[in-house]
Amino acid sequence: MLDQMESAGLERLHFGLDASTGMRAIIAIHSTRRGPAIGGCRFIPYPREQDAITDAIRLAQGMSYKAALAGLPHGGGKAVIIQPNQAIDRAELMAAFGRMVDSLGGDYIAAMDSGTEITDMDAIARSTRFVTCTREFGDPSPWTALGVFEGIKASLSHRYGCENLLGCHIALQGMGHVGFALARLLKKAGAELTITDINPQRLQTACDQLGARSVAPEQIYSVPADVFSPCGLGAVINNDTLNQLKPGIIAGSANNQLLAPGHGEQLHRNNILYAPDYLINAGGLIFVALQHTQTSHEKIHQQVLQIGSTLKRLYAQAELQQ
Repeated sequence: MLDQMESAGLERLHFGLDASTGMRAIIAIHSTRRGPAIGGCRFIPYPREQDAITDAIRLAQGMSYKAALAGLPHGGGKAVIIQPNQAIDRAELMAAFGRMVDSLGGDYIAAMDSGTEITDMDAIARSTRFVTCTREFGDPSPWTALGVFEGIKASLSHRYGCENLLGCHIALQGMGHVGFALARLLKKAGAELTITDINPQRLQTACDQLGARSVAPEQIYSVPADVFSPCGLGAVINNDTLNQLKPGIIAGSANNQLLAPGHGEQLHRNNILYAPDYLINAGGLIFVALQHTQTSHEKIHQQVLQIGSTLKRLYAQAELQQ
C-alpha cells in the first residue's frame, strides 16, 4: 500500500470505521501544497477493499491536477464510503463520516460524487463544517456539465476548425446528474444524441425528455459518432473498448477515463483527440471551491467558461511538442 501511495505521490491515506452505522470509509489526500485538499465523496459498493483504496488514490491524484489547472487554492483529495450490503440509516452513516472528516481539521473538504446526494452532504454537515454541496451551497452537477460543454466545443474547434454543434453526433455514456445536464445543453445547441445508461428507467426518462436515440450500454463504444462523451464511472477506455471506439474526439465528465496511461498513447495513434478528464470536468470543482468562499455565481460562471480556452491552449502546446 505504501508503494502505491508513493507511486501516486500521495501525502496521506486515512481509514475510518463506525460499527454502529456500518460506515467504512477511506480518505485519500494527494496534496495540500496549494491549500486544503478538496474532492468528492463516493458512496458505491466495491467488490474488494483494495479496489476502494485504489479508486480513492487515483481520484485524489486527479483532483490535484484539476485544482491546479483551474487555478484554485486547493490540493486534491477524495473519499470513498464502501456502500454496505445491509439495511442502514443513511443519514447517521453520513454523520459518522462527517466526524471522520472533522477529525482531519480542515485538511480535506468533502463534496458530492458518484452515489452521494445533497441530502448526504447535509447529513455530513451535522458533524463538520468542512463540507460543501449542501442544500445551502447547491448542486455542482450543472457546473460540471457546463465545463464539459465548453470543452466539447473547444475540441471541435481544434479538430475540425468549427465549434458549431448543429448536427454534430454525440454518443453520451451515463445519464446521471452530470450526463443528463450535459445532454440538455447539447440538445439545445442542435446536437444529435445517442445515449446509454446502466439504469433502464433513467435511460427511458432521458429518451422521453430529450428525444434521443438509445443503445445498450455495451453498444455505446461502437456508435459512429463525432464525439464520444463518457459521463459515468472511470476506466472505460481500455483494451476491450479501444478497438471499438471510432470517434474523432473523446470528451466527457467521467474521472479516470483511461484505465492506464498507455491507453492515452493508443488514442493518439488511432488519431482520436482526447480531452483530459481532470481539465474538462473541472467545472464542478470550481463551483464547490469558490462557493465555499462565497464567490458570486457570475464569477464562478466566468471561470467555468475558461475551461474551453485552457483546453485550446493545451491542445496547441501538445501539437508543438510532437
